Amino acid sequence: MSRNSARTKVEAMRREQARRARNQRLILVASGLVAVALIASLVTWAVVRGRPTASAAGTGLVTYANLSRNHVEGKISYPQTPPAGGDHSAAWLNCGIYDQAVPNENAVHSLEHGAIWITYQPGLPADQVATLEKDVRNQPYGLLSPYPGLPDPVVATVWGVQLRLQSADDPRLVSFIDKYADATQAPEPKGECTGGTGTPQR
Repeated sequence: MSRNSARTKVEAMRREQARRARNQRLILVASGLVAVALIASLVTWAVVRGRPTASAAGTGLVTYANLSRNHVEGKISYPQTPPAGGDHSAAWLNCGIYDQAVPNENAVHSLEHGAIWITYQPGLPADQVATLEKDVRNQPYGLLSPYPGLPDPVVATVWGVQLRLQSADDPRLVSFIDKYADATQAPEPKGECTGGTGTPQR
């Protein structure tokens, strides 16, 4: 083999090695970009999961999407106060009127079955509490309880939807109850709301 021919062959081999190295770098860069995009998507999903996804300005109505529905044990930290859905206890809370705070984890299971959970600040005037009791009393899926740390005087909740109010006399509450009273919008519509845990006072 002539010297020129050998040199040409060596240069061709070097070019091929350089080409392969470039391709490997491109593959590594592309893989890194895909991994970054995937991580960003997962982070975004984790942030928005269980967070407000829509709010009608001035109505006090907030909706939530992507609420998980697993049965778990122990206390759960919910992103909403009170919770509007999510993982919950395997035991649902019996619907009715409570004069003490109830466990979130059981109440959320009742929401999954179609309950309308109305919560109020413990310091709410007695006449307003009486109004709430009247609203709930004849609702088979009605659930009423005080809620320490509630950010609004009254909050009405069904699975994935909340109505935040400054007064029990707000007519939007009756409309909210009428809209969701049939329990059909829940993930397990018209599920059990008796035979679970908890003893309603009324």
